[in-house]
Amino acid sequence: MSVPASLLPELEEVVQHGSAEKRAETLRRITSLFLDGAPSFNEDHVALFDDVIGCLIEEIEVKALAELARRLAPVPNAPAGVVVTLAKNDNIAVAGPVLKQAHIGDPDLKYIAETKSQAHLLALSTRLGISETLSEVLVRRGDGKVARSVATNRKARFSENAFTTLVKRAERDGVLAEKVGLRTDIPPRLFRQLLMQASEVVQKRLLAQAKPDTQAEIRRVLAKVTDEVAAKAAPRNYTAALAAVQALHKERKLSEADVAEYAKNGKYEETIAALATVSAVPVEVVDRLMNGERADPVLILARAAGFGWRTVREVMNSRPGPKPSRETIEAARENFERLTAATAQRVVRFWQVRQGSGE
Repeated sequence: MSVPASLLPELEEVVQHGSAEKRAETLRRITSLFLDGAPSFNEDHVALFDDVIGCLIEEIEVKALAELARRLAPVPNAPAGVVVTLAKNDNIAVAGPVLKQAHIGDPDLKYIAETKSQAHLLALSTRLGISETLSEVLVRRGDGKVARSVATNRKARFSENAFTTLVKRAERDGVLAEKVGLRTDIPPRLFRQLLMQASEVVQKRLLAQAKPDTQAEIRRVLAKVTDEVAAKAAPRNYTAALAAVQALHKERKLSEADVAEYAKNGKYEETIAALATVSAVPVEVVDRLMNGERADPVLILARAAGFGWRTVREVMNSRPGPKPSRETIEAARENFERLTAATAQRVVRFWQVRQGSGE
């Protein structure tokens, strides 16, 4: 198969000397010739059209390029080089049709997602079969419209990093929170985090739109979150825990292993009481410090007492509320390694002097 001989002289003339109008008309004829035979063409045939059309579109008006993109986009074996050239065009009227549905390799899609406009990203977000690699770029670079669009795309695959980014963005975007919450592939930990940070209105909308089994999970998570919030808000009584811990301390000096064991077994009151006893800081002060947003007090108390990182991690995980993320744990580890014992001990002496004054 080849381009008809009658077209060859004309094609050479058009490429070398043809006007924009003549090039556009020749492009339409060559494209029609390709489309008519596309189902039966082999790779060599398609490569020939790729070369010919590629030459014709080097200098051609946007209107003709946009028409070509619309005609080639739905064709499974459309010339790959031409399709990529169209997809990388800065004009979304040209790039849009092929970005939405034409076959394009992941490296080219990733390049476009990392370098082109939000309109390009929005077109990409509607593709079928979006890979994890591409979705990570879309949720990171895309604006609100892009994030919502890709979250709605049921054929898109998301890595845990992509879901983490979406959940974080959903803190300030109720519409996005709904779309992410309705995905069946969201990891349970992130689904729980999403529900916890969602407004009551968004929670109700998720319940209304979810399937029965998902509704049951949403109600279970919300009930658990409510219980945790109530427990956190209620004043804790450390009398029994302090008595038990201090009795052990009197019998034999409390060790790091004791603190780690309390934390690992979920004995929060005993963990606080043990930290207070070891550091000689009032239990009310340790309780207040442990319930703050930051992990720094845990690091300081542990470093001053000579504890290791494993114990710090157990104590951090024992705190009320959602478990710290992998990123939070890693950041805490780096801070703990930089923290000197002398600095930690100075801060602990300050807490000892304050005697629970609220500072």
